[in-house]
Amino acid sequence: MERNPFLIQTYVSPEYFCDRKTETDEIIRKLTNGNNMLLMSPRRMGKTGLIEHCFYQKALNRNCYLFYIDIYATANLQEFVYMLGKSIFDKLKPKGKNVLDGFFSVITSLRPAFRLDEQSGQPVFDIGVGEIKSPEYSIEEIFKYLQNADKPCIVAIDEFQQIAKYPQNNVEAILRTHVQKASNCTFLFAGSQHHLLRNIFFSASRPFYQSVSVLTLTCIDKEVYVKFVLNHFLQHQKKISSEIAGMVYEAFEGHTFYIQSIFNELYSLLDKEEECTAEMLQIALDRKIKSFETIYQDTLVLLSQRQKEVLYAISKARKASNISSIEFVNKYGLKSPSSVQSAVKQLIEKELVFMDNSVYQVYDRFFGIWLSTVFGNGYKIY
Repeated sequence: MERNPFLIQTYVSPEYFCDRKTETDEIIRKLTNGNNMLLMSPRRMGKTGLIEHCFYQKALNRNCYLFYIDIYATANLQEFVYMLGKSIFDKLKPKGKNVLDGFFSVITSLRPAFRLDEQSGQPVFDIGVGEIKSPEYSIEEIFKYLQNADKPCIVAIDEFQQIAKYPQNNVEAILRTHVQKASNCTFLFAGSQHHLLRNIFFSASRPFYQSVSVLTLTCIDKEVYVKFVLNHFLQHQKKISSEIAGMVYEAFEGHTFYIQSIFNELYSLLDKEEECTAEMLQIALDRKIKSFETIYQDTLVLLSQRQKEVLYAISKARKASNISSIEFVNKYGLKSPSSVQSAVKQLIEKELVFMDNSVYQVYDRFFGIWLSTVFGNGYKIY
């Protein structure tokens, strides 16, 4: 089966990865020289793909053990321990039972997680989070194992800002202590909520204060992205103009996930030797938005009436400023400036809205378009 070259779910190889050469070189240079790093970007800008791209490079994977965990869905230190332990287990599993026995001989507190699947006979990591009774001790054991590994270890922790939301008050101090002592390990922290990350790494009272080099991920250059798109369409005997490709880039302001999603849809719509038109571009967008409709409907059900009204207003404005002004309140039929401030604070906490330089937008660009379509005057991409 022919692979759609515009990947939206996973990293495959450099062939399907657009640019980021400067960022890749910097990350590899910093990590191979023992510098812990913080990689910041808005969600869906491509930071996870960039981490996987760096891990694909021989400069790292030949000489180091590479571990990646995404802690976005974790809610406490026990779940963090589970994710980190499972990441190491999955990396060691292909090496066989003897290697895993060595792992659990050091990390004894997680030994109950190791069993063989009855049907396949393969080792599996199977433990209930509630069974992790002493997460602080398990963390200590895990770091001891990494410290004594026969090659340097690089540990990437995605959505690292989640640790600030854990109910345990000492998580940052515990992790910072172990990170500081782990001379055989280098850490790549990544995250998308800038205000939380700034507090963790740049507040003088916090344990991780000034402990990392920082790289902020921005949009890929438009000319580079358009060239990448044109080349892949051409390689598969499909046609798209630089104008149409640029239109997609501009519509989503260079935001990687949304651009890739639309090109993925466009590519699937085109037959060989067929050329993409502006009308097909709108069809691709409508199909993509339609695929998320049930999720978006469910999201609205969970919001209060005031939150929904403010969300609708921001989606209509697309980029909303001075949202607590009388002018904004009157224009969109809202109750009062104070109710807008309260609602938008809750929308930001739910990650439905984000603020950048005092301008508010719907976080999920596709959600914003759906809201415009259902509760506004519609949305035309061309």
